[in-house]
Amino acid sequence: MKKIILAAASVACFGLSSAKAQNVNGFNLSAIKVEYIELKPIYNGGNTYIARIDYGQKFKRDKELNLRGDDGNDLLFNSQMDCLNKMKGYGYELFNTYTDQIDKDTSRPVYVLKRK
Repeated sequence: MKKIILAAASVACFGLSSAKAQNVNGFNLSAIKVEYIELKPIYNGGNTYIARIDYGQKFKRDKELNLRGDDGNDLLFNSQMDCLNKMKGYGYELFNTYTDQIDKDTSRPVYVLKRK
């Protein structure tokens, strides 16, 4: 009986160790230990948003800043507030907000988040 329990626990640990979490440019979001990050919710069409996260990392294309799921696809959010609430679960709280001027007539909010 002890061997069966030990085998089941080993299988469970192995399964959990290969599980991934949300990531930005290949780095696990929960493993990023910086004090401040910028969150830019980008309208994706179809009433969804993607989250771009800048924590000071190097990147070549803006898409590398997208928050991605286990499958490597961009995570989709229902609203900008949905993005903020997701980040709260990772230990960040809203610190400041400003607008990013896209072009002459368009701007979008940028949220500066601070680790709790």
